[in-house]
Amino acid sequence: METFTIGITGGSGSGKTRFIKSLATHFTSDELCLVSMDHYYRPLDQQLLDKKGVENFDLPQSIDCHALRDDIIKLKQGKLVIKEEYTFNNPEAKPIQLTFKPAPILLIEGLFVQYFEEIEQELDLRIFIEAKDHIKLGRRIRRDREERGYDVDDVLYRYEHHTMPVYDELIEPLKHNADLIIPNNNDFKAAVDVLVSFIKLKISGIAN
Repeated sequence: METFTIGITGGSGSGKTRFIKSLATHFTSDELCLVSMDHYYRPLDQQLLDKKGVENFDLPQSIDCHALRDDIIKLKQGKLVIKEEYTFNNPEAKPIQLTFKPAPILLIEGLFVQYFEEIEQELDLRIFIEAKDHIKLGRRIRRDREERGYDVDDVLYRYEHHTMPVYDELIEPLKHNADLIIPNNNDFKAAVDVLVSFIKLKISGIAN
């Protein structure tokens, strides 16, 4: 199967997940396969700790990039990939088995999609989503409280000492290598519409 691979990255809270979910609603599982780097975090006991003993999930070392690349290759080869959901040690969340089905369009989303050279080399289109810092922080607070069970003080600590330093040093410079930069401070409908049209043309070309 010929596969066109799109990588979407951006800072934590930039709206990557919401953007790709909106995008994916326009396609069937036979047309588009969506893989999030969030499910490739290393086990909790392998995460690096900061000076206060807090796990730092915002470092590149927190991700098993080799496992992600292996699964990308499998999907490009037309093989099914099964992966357990990563729950960030949230006691309220019960992990489920995720099934990734090969498709003409492979969409990879995550903080370090462009950072890891072995992943970046697999991309045909690089998209960077950006938003203002105060907007990203608000989104991060809501997400981490609802999905990961962190309290506000924990979220603010991680954002100041983990998230922003890594974003400034490693993530933000990546946008200069992106093929497309999408601002997401208010609404991204126009960007989704443009990308949907582009992807449908790609699918049509692959089918023919």
